[in-house]
Amino acid sequence: MESLKQKFAEKALALYTELRAINKEHGNQKVDEVTLSQVTGGARGIKMMMWETSQLDAIKGIRFRGYSIPEVKELLPSGPQGEPKPEGLFWLMLTGEIPTEAEVEALTKDWQSRSEVSDQVFKTLESMPADTHPMTQFTIAIMAMQPDSIFDRRYAEGMSKTEHWDAVYEDSMNLIARLPRVAAYIYRRSFKDGDHIAPDNSLDWSANFAHMLGSDDKDFRSLMRLYLTIHADHEGGNASAHTVNLVSSTLSDPYRSFAAGMNALAGPLHGLANQEVIKWIFEMIENLGTKTPTKEQIQQYVQETLDARKVIPGYGHAVLREPDPRFTAQRRFAEEYIKDSELIETVWKIFDVVPPMLEALGKVKNPWPNVDAHSGALLVHYGFSEYSFYTVLFGVSRALGVLAAGIWSRALGMPLERPKSVTSDWIKSQIQK
Repeated sequence: MESLKQKFAEKALALYTELRAINKEHGNQKVDEVTLSQVTGGARGIKMMMWETSQLDAIKGIRFRGYSIPEVKELLPSGPQGEPKPEGLFWLMLTGEIPTEAEVEALTKDWQSRSEVSDQVFKTLESMPADTHPMTQFTIAIMAMQPDSIFDRRYAEGMSKTEHWDAVYEDSMNLIARLPRVAAYIYRRSFKDGDHIAPDNSLDWSANFAHMLGSDDKDFRSLMRLYLTIHADHEGGNASAHTVNLVSSTLSDPYRSFAAGMNALAGPLHGLANQEVIKWIFEMIENLGTKTPTKEQIQQYVQETLDARKVIPGYGHAVLREPDPRFTAQRRFAEEYIKDSELIETVWKIFDVVPPMLEALGKVKNPWPNVDAHSGALLVHYGFSEYSFYTVLFGVSRALGVLAAGIWSRALGMPLERPKSVTSDWIKSQIQK
């Protein structure tokens, strides 16, 4: 058993035993109260699930096993220019420990050994029109890989419940290893006339992905390491993570569970928002007739957008009440590696203009930028202007967190998720009481 799997097995068994004892002694303890507005408002903020890999703080942002994004950037093994390798974050999410350089290198090689994609997957993709939305292609490709599911086969053979995590681990490792190849294939067939680029397994996971997309720019490789790290997880209550958790709780294998989550990520109110941001910025630039708008011009355009009862894409978050640390991490990357970019400068001007305007409305709980406010501009700078593909990049990254969490869920024996629903008549009856 390789070191990551062994470490996880030891920690999972200890936590499983501890949680069983806690539940036996304190299982009736109340941890939350639910209001009618939460019932009718999308279950916002209701504590009702476990998610080991990360936790979101409204002020400090996401923490991966207790580590903030600045701490992750500082402590995880990194690439040549200092950006953390996502392999290290995956290790951290599974074990709670900061890995060594050697451990990360071993994980990179493990994923390389698992990365071959069946020709049938590519044939499935080629059966669709090339202009099919990249996220549709992505979810179909994930399902096309499902016949390789180890969990599916072993469950049919009658494996015990204590072995579920092992099969989910193997499927998750295989899926993570293959996603960059599949995503790059979708990008090249959709936007580069099917001119595909073979993988280079001398590179780490992120750099190889950048290479297959079509860029060997060392700065873009660093961006991919950062991007795939900071987008990896955002606790379990967001739509895509919760969907993966829900489907996984039925004992669907990681392929089916992850594909379901990617369909949630494709929604305009979730992951598709990252393409909406850059689209809005380009529309503003075109409307104003300049690539270097002033803050006053931006303010006028933002006001017109608000007057038309439209939102400002990339601003506001369901949980965060401060600027998203993921936005800040991307800004610092741009400050270090990108000089004299009109588009990046515009993003920063928007950051100066929008929050005060939203605060002045008196209705917005969080006027600050989220991760989507900056990511598209960085990708455009490095030549990736096809925004319909951005959510696929997001999905490749998000696989790290949701699949790591899925391994934990099976190791801890988490049950089928089944919350209680109510009718509008029931709600009215509660008011009358």
